[in-house]
Amino acid sequence: MNAGAHGKEMKDIVVKTAYIDLDGNINTIDLGEHEFSYRKSIFAARKWIILSVELELQYSDKEEIKLKMEEYASYRREKQPITYPNAGSTFKRGKDFITAKLIDEVGLKGYEIGGAKVSTLHSGFIINTGNATAEDVLKLVDYITKVVYKKFGKKIELEIEVIGE
Repeated sequence: MNAGAHGKEMKDIVVKTAYIDLDGNINTIDLGEHEFSYRKSIFAARKWIILSVELELQYSDKEEIKLKMEEYASYRREKQPITYPNAGSTFKRGKDFITAKLIDEVGLKGYEIGGAKVSTLHSGFIINTGNATAEDVLKLVDYITKVVYKKFGKKIELEIEVIGE
């Protein structure tokens, strides 16, 4: 889906991808064919399954890399609810808004349905407080989406992919 953080995305390092299409054929595409954009790629659009990816990484000093890794890990510990099970950032940013900010502004930080809860650390994450079902998470997502739309007229989109029923 062209995941990204800290100003970098998968599109910046993916060179080639092997995948299986819906007919069971194994194919390979090069960088320009991935159709990367914000949280999107050809794979989600076509429902292809990625088998392997060739990445081109930048060489850097070992200590520099270590410091950068520690900086990113510290950021996650401070800003994201990594002490609770979650699927990562639940919602995409909007074109002209930050979804987590809208969720805060409608007062849903900490709101719960079943075992699913809007994180009090970062309201763009839905956490599992211990016994959340997929149904709990989807009901909470639906509720958040409706409340944000009612107050701001903004349609928020999922960043997570829902598969199955």
